[in-house]
Amino acid sequence: MPADPPGTPRTAATLDALAELIAVVERLRDPEGGCPWDLEQTHASLVPYVLEEAHEVADAIRHGDDRHLAEELGDLLLQVVLHARIAAEEGRFDLETIARGISAKLVRRHPHVFAPPGQTAPLADSAAVKASWEAIKAEERRQAAASSSSEAASMSPLSDRLAGKVRGQPALAGAMTISRKAAAAGFEWDDLGGVWRKVHEELDELKEAVASGDRVHAQEELGDVLFTLVNVARWCGLDPEAGLAGTNRRFLDRFSRVEAALGGDLGGRSLRDLEGLWQAAKAAIRAEATPSPGSAAAEGSP
Repeated sequence: MPADPPGTPRTAATLDALAELIAVVERLRDPEGGCPWDLEQTHASLVPYVLEEAHEVADAIRHGDDRHLAEELGDLLLQVVLHARIAAEEGRFDLETIARGISAKLVRRHPHVFAPPGQTAPLADSAAVKASWEAIKAEERRQAAASSSSEAASMSPLSDRLAGKVRGQPALAGAMTISRKAAAAGFEWDDLGGVWRKVHEELDELKEAVASGDRVHAQEELGDVLFTLVNVARWCGLDPEAGLAGTNRRFLDRFSRVEAALGGDLGGRSLRDLEGLWQAAKAAIRAEATPSPGSAAAEGSP
């Protein structure tokens, strides 16, 4: 559905809704009669909630649940408005600063859309758009470095940018970001075979560390194994976050069936019994997902 032109009733209603949310958050943060919990919050204390809400948005998207997605996007929007309110109370920035800043960035990084006609060539596809975006970002960083202190300008360019970029990301997503950027800079294996050899090397080192009883060393080696597997995912065009999320869902589905078969009590059961129930759960799920002969799904919709 195309966006409504500015000034239409839909736009006005949206702005009214945002104003209502802002007013609600201001009331919650009001020292006179506001909510004690909301008043205690700081940027730092809200970090777990920001991450949690972002993950719940991603989960709703994966499940294709629009009602849930709308609700979770609302929770995430609340976090943005709440952080903006906390900063405004301290005189640092406000929601207007945030909105105008991201709007200016989008216009600046999309000259093929927003520049006056004839001043920039159209871009053919998303790959060209991405290349243009990265070039504009690089120029922004160059200008920022030129105007910054000599200490900041002397920092390692790629590693320092990546350190800032992944600081707030979950570890798995951060590993993929680092892997992609390092590879783009030339720090890369010659072929996928080299990545697989590295996986086996790191697995052997993890086994040795675990056998040694050195938990600190084993923790480090576990991280190395996971990071190398992220590189496998990158080489194969796979999404490790989506893959792990899918495994979590499948495990819980199978596990719930094992629990149900045992009346919710797994205690005292042998591993052989549990494995049998686990395999039965897997088979049942596969059977449910496989269309029966003659069904509409098996024959194809008319």
